[in-house]
Amino acid sequence: MTFLLDEIALATARLAEAGVPSPRTDAEEIAAFVHGVRRSELHTVKDSDFDALFWEGVARREAREPLQHITGHAYFRYLELKVGPGVFVPRPETEVMTGWAIETLRAMDVTAPLVVDLGTGSGAIALSIAQEVALAEVHAVEVDPAAYSWAKRNISEHGQGRTHLHPEDLAEALPELNGKVDLVISNPPYIPPGAIPRDPEVRDYDPSRALYGSGDDGLGEVRAVERTARRLLRPGGWVAVEHADEQGRAVYLTFREDNGWRDVRLRQDLTRRDRFVTARLGQD
Repeated sequence: MTFLLDEIALATARLAEAGVPSPRTDAEEIAAFVHGVRRSELHTVKDSDFDALFWEGVARREAREPLQHITGHAYFRYLELKVGPGVFVPRPETEVMTGWAIETLRAMDVTAPLVVDLGTGSGAIALSIAQEVALAEVHAVEVDPAAYSWAKRNISEHGQGRTHLHPEDLAEALPELNGKVDLVISNPPYIPPGAIPRDPEVRDYDPSRALYGSGDDGLGEVRAVERTARRLLRPGGWVAVEHADEQGRAVYLTFREDNGWRDVRLRQDLTRRDRFVTARLGQD
């Protein structure tokens, strides 16, 4: 047992007492970040190389600052993204929706699918699709200047030339692509105004513009995504939009048959909670 591993054990107990959901993982991530090694290499750090900055990071996490703000990066599917204050930290729930989109695009009889990500934030969804779907061309839309800056950094690093960033509002974005898009995807703000998120990491650190939707029910941006998708998609194209678990029925009913939507489905995340709705634009 090395000195660093002993300190990680102490830090784990402190983080657990503070209510951090994954105390051991977070303690190890902070230690790996501070000492410039992988988590699997923590045992190789010499006692003489221990850096007291580890405890500074632990104190920040104990205060429930997001781990991703401390380390400066977030993992999303196969990507390591730069994140920090001013941008929403991508969550595992969104990975499920992104996985659905990737499988749907791969199944399409389209050589180079055209995709739009409305409200891209860090660029997580757009970059994952560009990375995992051969020849996909992805247009990422983000109106918030701070989030746009983070997306630009990540797209510069991971974009492979097939991810294009646009500083536009999701309600009016990309009129030049009307009727041409194969898939529209979005994780818009949807928390109702006045609601208080349970997790301090969300409540105190994620930008409010990425959290709180407009309208009494918080679904104003979801309805805007529906209208924009209806405008952008080609006949037979698909849309996927994330929502809170208790909003499933309301979002499902947003994609009405008399507006041309077909095959509307309410889908679940890894915890079997309603998490996103998918729909196909009719061809008749």
